[in-house]
Amino acid sequence: MSTSVSVPAPWKEHLGDIPFTLDYFDGSMVDAVELIAKAYPNNIAFTFMGRQTTYRKMFSEIERCAKALKVIGVREGDKVTVAMPNCPQAIYMFYAINMIGGIANMIHPLSAEKEIEFYLNESGSVTAVTLDQFYGKFEKIRSNTKVVNIVIASVKDELSQPIKAGYMVTEGRKIEKIPKDAPVIRWRDFMRLSVSCFYNYRVSRRAEDPAVILYSGGSTGTSKGILLTNGNFNALGKQVVATNPMFRPGDKMLAAMPLFHGFGLGVCIHTMLSQGGHCILIPRFTAKSYAKQITKYRCNFIAGVPTLYEALLRLDNMKNADLSSLKGVFSGGDSLSVELKKKFDKFLYDHKATIQVREGYGTTETVTACCLTPPTMFKEGSIGIPFPDTYIKIVKPDTDEVLPYGEEGEILLSGPTVMKEYINHPEETAKTLRVHSDGRTWVYTGDLGYMDDDGFVYFRGRIKRMIISSGYNIYPSQIENVLDAHEKVQMSCVIGVPDPYRMQKVKAFVMLKPGIMGSEDVRQELLAYCRQYIAKYAMPYDIEFREEMPKTLVGKVNFRLLEEEELAKIAEAEKAEKAAGEAGENNK
Repeated sequence: MSTSVSVPAPWKEHLGDIPFTLDYFDGSMVDAVELIAKAYPNNIAFTFMGRQTTYRKMFSEIERCAKALKVIGVREGDKVTVAMPNCPQAIYMFYAINMIGGIANMIHPLSAEKEIEFYLNESGSVTAVTLDQFYGKFEKIRSNTKVVNIVIASVKDELSQPIKAGYMVTEGRKIEKIPKDAPVIRWRDFMRLSVSCFYNYRVSRRAEDPAVILYSGGSTGTSKGILLTNGNFNALGKQVVATNPMFRPGDKMLAAMPLFHGFGLGVCIHTMLSQGGHCILIPRFTAKSYAKQITKYRCNFIAGVPTLYEALLRLDNMKNADLSSLKGVFSGGDSLSVELKKKFDKFLYDHKATIQVREGYGTTETVTACCLTPPTMFKEGSIGIPFPDTYIKIVKPDTDEVLPYGEEGEILLSGPTVMKEYINHPEETAKTLRVHSDGRTWVYTGDLGYMDDDGFVYFRGRIKRMIISSGYNIYPSQIENVLDAHEKVQMSCVIGVPDPYRMQKVKAFVMLKPGIMGSEDVRQELLAYCRQYIAKYAMPYDIEFREEMPKTLVGKVNFRLLEEEELAKIAEAEKAEKAAGEAGENNK
């Protein structure tokens, strides 16, 4: 990108072996993966539940899947919704959509029915792909969308025989049977359609062409589709490897972060597969299973949110773990506290690892990470320095006025991973993407931070009202909109409450309409109602009824005051618990 004015880059002096600028591939995501498949055909691309798949086999399945998509009528520019966990069929489908020139609309398979309906309609998807256990949700809302075909896959089809038998006895039994006459295409039947494709199914796509839609809240808290290009993902792959000079083809990455999340799709999947890495696919995440896979496969790289690392510290099965194979441990998705970093660094050292946790930062508007602590230099509390060809500057919020080093302001990002747009929301796009006098397009993140004179960035908080729970962004306004639509609710306010495991959990305060009493039955009715519209990870753990809501001077609900009240309750409970403990000791 040509610029009229150079942007200061004080971090340039602290890059060590990391290049300041890179050359980027101009083709599509699947083109980048094909180059690797040709260079390393017999290398393992991914392992799923103990079953390994080579790059040659993976690419062959991607081609079959692409032909099948063509046969069922998916064309260049069409949107295909993928609602799947980290499993082989999701990988094949993601790259097959890219191969035929479509756009992959990546969504959380555990989304509530109304959320799925929104995602399908917002993207204009013509086809959806999901697992058998999620079929019911799709079928209920299908008639309200433009979806023509639903392709249904099953985890059991990708398992080795012994593991498949165990799966069918445990997890498989819980899956509701899909009617034989259901208007869906089963995965195996779908893949067989590839033999009917006798015409050219590949569509040439370039770096600037749109490829993926991921979802985020934007600056207003309303869920928006972020349109990302082939170039965004391929640039990220090059940047991640460039910032990790110790990476070698064949290195293993534990891919537990989900496919619908920029971190999981961009770093754990596409970076690895476009650079010759080996993904260990984890379909259902638990801290215990994650820990087991790290040692079983002697992983070289792991990535996660702070809550994951906090959970690993408390696991008994990690006591004698040998972590000497680790080359990189990355934390993102939320702030890593100084204390947690110290604890986990010691944990790594005690388990034979020679590295420390490296904190990163990014937004879905730039796919995911665009800033990372370099391997050779660490500053306490810092989220690191920008990736190659990525620039960060700190401005007076919502302006282009650059602030001096050390002064807190809004974090702006610019570089090759910046999104194309928010789909269907030109005004929101214009607020978030702005071209400055330096000629660059800058992402206004809504995050507060500062940069020191070495170019290290420090995250300080959010301008946007947002809750982060286990790495997921949760926007209070979305949950309030759901609650406020209920016939018994006058007004609601949603806050984040500190939680030792998830960092924050969701609590709702509700003012009921006149004449309605706040009983336990009403609470359960509202929670059941919420489950229809709100994803499991964003569900309120509690609803507290209030006769009045606290207000600010301008008449808005004072959510800050509710947060302070909750913090005071927690502090009081901890004080009481401590006093009870001391009393117990004195009585011994």
